[in-house]
Amino acid sequence: MEIIKAPTDSEKNRPFFYILRDTEVFTADDENGKGVSYLYQSDGRLVSSANFTGYVTDEKILKLLETVEGFKKLVHSVGITMEMEDKTAEATFVFQMYGKKDLYGGGANIISKQLTNGAEQRINLSDIAWTEDDDVPGQIRVHTDRPEQKAYLSVRLYLNDGFDAPPQLETLPVNTDSAEYKKLIDKSLVSLGNTKRLMDVVAKAKSGKDVNICYIGGSITQGAGATPINTECYAYKSYLGFKKLMGDGDNIHFVKAGIGGTPSELGMIRFDRDVLRDGTVDVDLLIVEFAVNDEADETKGDCFESLVRKALALPTNPAVMLMFSVFADDSNFQERLTPVGLRYELPMASVKNAVVNQFYDRDSRIISKHQYFYDMFHPTNLGHTIMADSLINIMELAIASEIPDAYNPRLEEPAAIGKSFDDVFLIDKKDNTDYAKIDAGGFTFTDDFLQSVEVDMDLKLTPTFPYNWMYDGGSGSKESFKMDIDCKSLIIIMKDSGEVDAATAKIYVDGKFVRDLDPYINRWCHDNPLIVIQDDKSAPHHVEVVVDDDEIRNKFTILGFGVVR
Repeated sequence: MEIIKAPTDSEKNRPFFYILRDTEVFTADDENGKGVSYLYQSDGRLVSSANFTGYVTDEKILKLLETVEGFKKLVHSVGITMEMEDKTAEATFVFQMYGKKDLYGGGANIISKQLTNGAEQRINLSDIAWTEDDDVPGQIRVHTDRPEQKAYLSVRLYLNDGFDAPPQLETLPVNTDSAEYKKLIDKSLVSLGNTKRLMDVVAKAKSGKDVNICYIGGSITQGAGATPINTECYAYKSYLGFKKLMGDGDNIHFVKAGIGGTPSELGMIRFDRDVLRDGTVDVDLLIVEFAVNDEADETKGDCFESLVRKALALPTNPAVMLMFSVFADDSNFQERLTPVGLRYELPMASVKNAVVNQFYDRDSRIISKHQYFYDMFHPTNLGHTIMADSLINIMELAIASEIPDAYNPRLEEPAAIGKSFDDVFLIDKKDNTDYAKIDAGGFTFTDDFLQSVEVDMDLKLTPTFPYNWMYDGGSGSKESFKMDIDCKSLIIIMKDSGEVDAATAKIYVDGKFVRDLDPYINRWCHDNPLIVIQDDKSAPHHVEVVVDDDEIRNKFTILGFGVVR
């Protein structure tokens, strides 16, 4: 029998904390027949994970996690534990650092060919080939030999001498059948509103007629944090709950239209295309989720209310429900958006109301932040379940309540915040170009490296704005993009990017400079709506987009325009 000997130079015990703990990942197709899953660590995510997963409160430690330089001072080694059903499966762990100049290609990579049997493997940072371009911790990736593989991933950061870590507390499993859990869900109810339209949807479904339950929102509606994203997201889970309460027939259909990192300012523009599917889908029930995305709404609620009004005005008389999600710092824009729900007597659910206060009650809390949050922005599978149950709770209460005689949204009366964009529509290279005279100039190419999302039940990614105008100063004309249009309001949708060749541009209206267009402000592949014109009356305007001349940064993409005539 072979005896395994203990190493003579074993590493001493080091303090550590988790940044991922039994996190469920599900790999998507990487377009090469293999699987990949992304866990982003940039933009404060790593710091937040150390706080709510690793219980780190030391500001010095949290500050060091913001940069690669600090990360190297703090961390001695990285411990990775991965468990898959097939304990002999092939998997690779990558912790990628982002670069200062070359965001995705300039930083070092911490790579481990990973065992999948739950045994920890450790990588010493002294063995890593660091680069001069290293900037910030960027993303963790899991690669598998084929797509649609599930794994449970834990990552511990072992600390250098001189640093201490807090105790890594164990958390009890959440019993979603308990009376305490039901009380938590009850706290999510903001308002039941007028349930007439909601009950009309229930009656229609039970009669056997086709019913479409639709969702629009940001990355949480897309399903971020849920694994697999198509069946574990709050949208699909709540759809199944609604479906069961409505008779559970095959006549009840699911439409999901979430795009990560985007506000209602973009949601209202793409509503016709992504929810109504250009007139092919009749909406019966719409759930709107932008409570954590609308910091980017330049109108501070006008766009959100315009989207709600756009839905309420549809000839199908749909029911509209508002979902207020929450970030790990306990923030959302519920206070801003609630008056819209009250104005139109809409059912509203707040997961913030349900979970935040109890996070800090260690003696009687139902769920910890670590259990609820996948990262600082997105829920775990359990978090998505709580969101879904908060919506299902509204439906159950509506069914148990007396049905109102009527519902009138009073759309002709003053809005709670604004209604400037009730009639907004999308112009891109494919649709509605007859509303404007366009001279594309050097914007004759089509960009195919785009933000992409999982639509409805798909696991494959669909590009969000494929009919775009791309400028390539390295191989085409350098002429500006020109458009003549009659409108009250105009929103340009530009592509953000972290690529080294992403150009800056300027936009002019009637010969006057309006604003700079810089894809590096957000610095990731992202759809970014920006208001260019907002007036009370329609007027003819000449719009011009001029790309700044640069030998390296010479590509810029206009994804489309939102227009109010």
